[in-house]
Amino acid sequence: MPARRRMGPSEMVLAISVARRYYLEGRSKIEIAEEFELSRFKVARLLETAQDQGLVRIEIGHPGAIDIELSAQVQEAFDLKHALVVDTGDDLGAALRQRLGQTAAELLTEIVASDDVLGLAWARTVSAMATRIQQLPPIPVVQLTGALSPTSGSSSSIDDDSSIDVVREVARASRGPAYLFFAPFLVPDATTARALRRQPDVSRAFAQFASVTKAVAGIGHWGPTESTLYDAATQADRQALVSEGVCADVSGVFIAADGTPIDTSLNERIVGIGAGQMRSIEEVIAIPYGVNKTVAVLAALKSGLVNSIVTHTALAAALLSGAEPPSTSPTTVRSAGDPA
Repeated sequence: MPARRRMGPSEMVLAISVARRYYLEGRSKIEIAEEFELSRFKVARLLETAQDQGLVRIEIGHPGAIDIELSAQVQEAFDLKHALVVDTGDDLGAALRQRLGQTAAELLTEIVASDDVLGLAWARTVSAMATRIQQLPPIPVVQLTGALSPTSGSSSSIDDDSSIDVVREVARASRGPAYLFFAPFLVPDATTARALRRQPDVSRAFAQFASVTKAVAGIGHWGPTESTLYDAATQADRQALVSEGVCADVSGVFIAADGTPIDTSLNERIVGIGAGQMRSIEEVIAIPYGVNKTVAVLAALKSGLVNSIVTHTALAAALLSGAEPPSTSPTTVRSAGDPA
């Protein structure tokens, strides 16, 4: 490769003058050519040489706490609609959820349009997001899952600061209608779940599922403290789902490690959105955190249920290290009796 020609001092002054007008003053190459009585080709060559010899340096900045490069890598690796990776440093627990919730709120504010219908499923990070949304278009907000206390460990308790208040909070910001219902996420038997789904407020919200265009959901790893649904289930339920091949849940939709939704023994006892309904939503944003959830998040991304993500640098790096080329979204739902 030939050595780069070094500019003489007068040419260097000319190149800097041209670059200043082009990059800082926003003038066109035609305008610059006329001012200096140069050809447009000469102006273009001066700009190129100015960059080549370090007189002009172009940098792509990282605004705020978003790691732009890592975000782009995650978005491309998993063919996502949106991917935001937050540089959270050493934040843990509640502090980490708050940072991710703030970023997710900013994303939602940016992408939600007046013709959207927003669905919200229960997750700790979704709750953190809801409190930070300042304004949305006047759109309907739909509750996708029943209420579940993240600390109760009870399958039938309703936590007032749960999915119900999340929907209320976001609907207050949008000033649109709120389709919410007072029912637990997980109940002791299928008969109770069927009766609850027939209740007017529940059936009214469920009727809106087909209209939801954007949703925010949580991803849980099927293990202790990594899924609020796991923590709320009985020990027998937990072991049964492990034997059925469950790796993770996306707001109550159970999936195997390869991303296949599994029709488990708990499905009939859940009051919330199903796999087919979730897959029909145009964009589902997940807000996972913690490297312990890497396998679960990979499964969710393979499933086709989730196509946007807000996460942090450590988990994003772990996802990329285990990333595989995106495959076609599974169209079958594995039954509880099928092999994992």
